Amino acid sequence: MTSTLIDRRHATLGSHSPLFYSTPLEIVRGDGVWLDDAEGRRYLDAYNNVPHVGHCHPRVVAAIAKQAATLNLNTRYLNEHVVTYAEKLLALFDDPLDRVFLTNSGSEANELAIRIARQHTGRTGMIVSDWSYHGNTIALAELTTGLTAQEALAPHVRAVRVPDLLAEDAPGEAELVERSLAEVDRAIEELQAEGHGVCATLFDTLFTTEGLVEPPAAYVQGLVDRVRRAGGLVIADEVQPGFGRTGSHWWGYQRWGISPDFVTMGKSMGNGHPVAGVVTTSALQGEFGAANMFFNTFAGNPVSAAAAEAVLDVLVDERLRERAGETGALLRERMEEITAPYARLGPVRGVGLFFGFEIFADDGRTTPDPDTTRAIVEDMRERGVLLSRIGRHDSVFKIRPPMVTERSHAELLLDRIAESLAAQL
Repeated sequence: MTSTLIDRRHATLGSHSPLFYSTPLEIVRGDGVWLDDAEGRRYLDAYNNVPHVGHCHPRVVAAIAKQAATLNLNTRYLNEHVVTYAEKLLALFDDPLDRVFLTNSGSEANELAIRIARQHTGRTGMIVSDWSYHGNTIALAELTTGLTAQEALAPHVRAVRVPDLLAEDAPGEAELVERSLAEVDRAIEELQAEGHGVCATLFDTLFTTEGLVEPPAAYVQGLVDRVRRAGGLVIADEVQPGFGRTGSHWWGYQRWGISPDFVTMGKSMGNGHPVAGVVTTSALQGEFGAANMFFNTFAGNPVSAAAAEAVLDVLVDERLRERAGETGALLRERMEEITAPYARLGPVRGVGLFFGFEIFADDGRTTPDPDTTRAIVEDMRERGVLLSRIGRHDSVFKIRPPMVTERSHAELLLDRIAESLAAQL
């Protein structure tokens, strides 16, 4: 990428618009799991979940092109594509989740879910993780805890620490659950005492921004039960975990044995084409619709619906959920072997095609090491592999490749990680 292009970007998009890497990449082409830069170098993409079924999947490209050449307009007209997609999408959910609102982005989906929950409960109190991100609207900025935001945590929001079974200082599971749920109880009591009440809890079902922490299932179930007893609803954010990425299930919430009131989606839904959504119950949708003339000009337009339907068809026809489980198991086994010799490396985290591990500055694993983590991310880029980092200290690798990742791609990724660790540690 030339400095001229960077200067032009800063002059138009602003200097605070973030870019990956110390020397930004100018990506000009994508194909499956591969990305090509302006200088002709090819990279294995082990990070991007927006192209869920791979960059420029031919079936998705064809569906977009065909529909764009036929018709595109707002959703206040009947259109077969929109209804067919909704039917296919809802078939992947458990009862009573049987209705969908289509939106344009994950931020909009989470905002809408909160709006519906506020109307239903008559309350505003929210419970979120103390290191999370769910979007960039005003309401979501006021409950953001994991990214820089000028908006302070709103008075009606309580942030709780999600327990982690893999933490070095974690007590026994029973004690961890009891201690963590006591914090939830205090949050609920405070919200009620201050007159906010409990509207909903909102959480990413893989706790990704938190660093792929692994809470006990009893904690997640206990959180849901307590919020419901307080009259609140449950919003499962599937923007990153959803559409089969876990390998074992279509949706991350299913791993915990819970049934949310809302499931929000985005990013990967249209393989990069702007489409997102909120799946909920017919009762909640009907209650909201009766009190609001709600519509969205572009959400679920025929082109977006065609893209999203093609993504679902590819996921099913190519068995990509099942393959994510198989490839993910291989990656986890080999990753554990690769990291085992290094005392500074934490346990492998994640599930399916979303995983990582943490780097510490000491063998006792007491001090996270974001600097070395960043150096390895940069080194991996030089070795032709793109990945990133997350977590409270930016010290957990974020490895989240497209769902079309095959065994050969996984082996290349693992080889490059092994080489980078050997060179940097």
